[in-house]
Amino acid sequence: MRYFPFGRAALSILALAVTSGGWLALQPKPKHHATLTYWTFATTHYDSYKKIIPEFERQNPGVTVDLELVSLNALASRMQSAMLADLDVPDLFEVEIGQSAALFRGPTKDIGLVDLGPRLHAPGPDGTPPLWDRVVHARFAPYTNRGHIYGLPHDIHAVQLAYRRDIFEKAGVDVRKIKTWDDFVQVGRKMTIPGKQYMMEMSDSDATVLEPMLFQRGGGYFDADGHVIMDNEIAVQTMCWYVPLVAGPHKIGDSVGYFGQVQTKAVEDGYMLCYICPDWRSKNFENDVSHMKGKMALMPMPLAAPGGNPTTSWGGTMLGFTKHNNHQDLAWKLAMFLYLDKSQLADRYRSTNILPPVKDLWSDPVFHERRAYWSNEKIGDSYIRLAPNVPAHYSNPVIQTATDKLSQALVDCVHYYNTHGYVDHGDAQFESYVRSRMKMRADEVRAMARRDSY
Repeated sequence: MRYFPFGRAALSILALAVTSGGWLALQPKPKHHATLTYWTFATTHYDSYKKIIPEFERQNPGVTVDLELVSLNALASRMQSAMLADLDVPDLFEVEIGQSAALFRGPTKDIGLVDLGPRLHAPGPDGTPPLWDRVVHARFAPYTNRGHIYGLPHDIHAVQLAYRRDIFEKAGVDVRKIKTWDDFVQVGRKMTIPGKQYMMEMSDSDATVLEPMLFQRGGGYFDADGHVIMDNEIAVQTMCWYVPLVAGPHKIGDSVGYFGQVQTKAVEDGYMLCYICPDWRSKNFENDVSHMKGKMALMPMPLAAPGGNPTTSWGGTMLGFTKHNNHQDLAWKLAMFLYLDKSQLADRYRSTNILPPVKDLWSDPVFHERRAYWSNEKIGDSYIRLAPNVPAHYSNPVIQTATDKLSQALVDCVHYYNTHGYVDHGDAQFESYVRSRMKMRADEVRAMARRDSY
C-alpha cells in the first residue's frame, strides 16, 4: 500500500463511497406518480386529510394526491436538504411553527418556497373577499420574511387555562374572581401542597410555558424585522416574575412533561390543577384523560395587568408550497379544499378541536356546540372570543437556537434563585442577575444570526 497510507480496508471503503456517490449523482431524481404530493407531520391532520382527499380526487378527475406522514423532527431538515440539492420535494407540506423559519434562509431568490402574497390579496372565487381579509393577521407573522409570506396558517391556537373544576369547587374557589396573575398566584399559594399538589403545570428547566407567558405580555424572541428582543425589559420582567413560581419553598408550579402516561396520571391524580391549553391540547385532554369527563373546565388566562391581553398562543402549523411544483393552481385548490371546504368543516373540528384562522367560518354551528368533557361548556365560543387577541410572534431562521437559549436562561436564573436565599420578585440583585443572563443568552443568538446573515 505504498500510495495509500491508511491501509487496504480504508482504500476499499473510499473506492466504494466514490463509486456509489457517482452512481447516485448520475441518477435522475425520483418522480412521484401522483399529481400532487403533500407532506404533514401531525397524525391528526393526516388522519383527517386521508378521509377527505378521495372526495377531492373525485371532484377533479385524473388528479391523484400522495399524502405522506413525515416525522416532525425530520421534516424541516429534510426539506432544506432536498431543496438545496435539487432533489425531489413535495408540492405542498405542513411544518411546525418553530421549524418554519429555517426554510427562509438565504437570498430571497434562492428560497425554494412560493410567495403567497399575490394569492392572498387576490379576490376569491365568486366575489368572496381576499383571503388576507378573512384570516387573523397575527398568524401570518411567523411565516413572513423580508416582506414575503411563505406560509398559509392552519390555525390560531389561542390559549386558555384548563383546570380541575371539581377540585376548585370542592375548595370553594370561584375561578370567575381570578382576573389577574396576582389573583391566580394568591389562590395558588393556598391550593398548593408541596410534593402533592401544585396550582399549575410550569417547568423550571424548559421554556415551554414561559414562552406563551412572554408572548402574552407583548414580548418574544424577535421583532418584526428579525432582530433579537429576548432580553428586552418585557423579557427580563417576565423571567423575574416566573422564576419564583417554579423554584423555592413557595413555588406553585411543577411539571412532569406535557404528554404521555405520566402527564395523564398527573391530571387524574390532581397533582397539577391548571394547564396551558391551546385549542389543539383540549382534544389531547379529551383523548388521553377521558376519565376526567365533566371534571375539567376552561377559563381565560389571567391578565398580566388590568387591561392586558387575555390570551396568548402555543404552537402552530404552516402550509407551504414549493417552487418545484408544476401544478401551482391545482395545489392551491387542494389547500382551499382541505382548509376551507365547509362540507368537511364539522368532522374536522370535532376530531381536532382546532379553530380555523378564517373568521367567516366561525359562524358554523359546530363551533358553538356544548362539550360534555368540558363541563358542558361551549369551548368553541370561548376560543373564538379570544382569537382576535392572539399576539403576533415573529421569527428568524435561528428561532430554534433562540428557544434553546431561553430555556438555558431559565435554568441559569432558577439556579441563582435557589442558591441565593429565594429572593423576592423585585429584589434588585436578582433582577440584575436575570438581566445579565438574558443578555448573555440573547447575545449568543445574535452571534448565530450574524453568521446566518439572511
